[in-house]
Amino acid sequence: MKFFVNVVMPNGKFNAAVRDGSVGSKIHAILESIKPESAYFSEFDGRRNLMLIVDLADSSKLPTVAEPFFLTFDAEVHFKPVMSPEDLGRAGLDTIAKTWG
Repeated sequence: MKFFVNVVMPNGKFNAAVRDGSVGSKIHAILESIKPESAYFSEFDGRRNLMLIVDLADSSKLPTVAEPFFLTFDAEVHFKPVMSPEDLGRAGLDTIAKTWG
């Protein structure tokens, strides 16, 4: 199942990693471990933000994505299930609408 993962990192812990020169290797190691389909860095409410798309076999894999960010950066990690256009096409919306609409 695909998830949109929004990682919000507190400035203090991330700034410390920038200052000591370890941020690049830490981020690289986490992303190598997670192997996201895509990753984008941005800002959200004044804090560093990382947006990922990950494909997980089942919910037991959620900690493999979240824990590295929790433990390394004291980050907030938010998961949202997402669908591709192909997934939406297989969702059976016509049948659902006939039953419930």
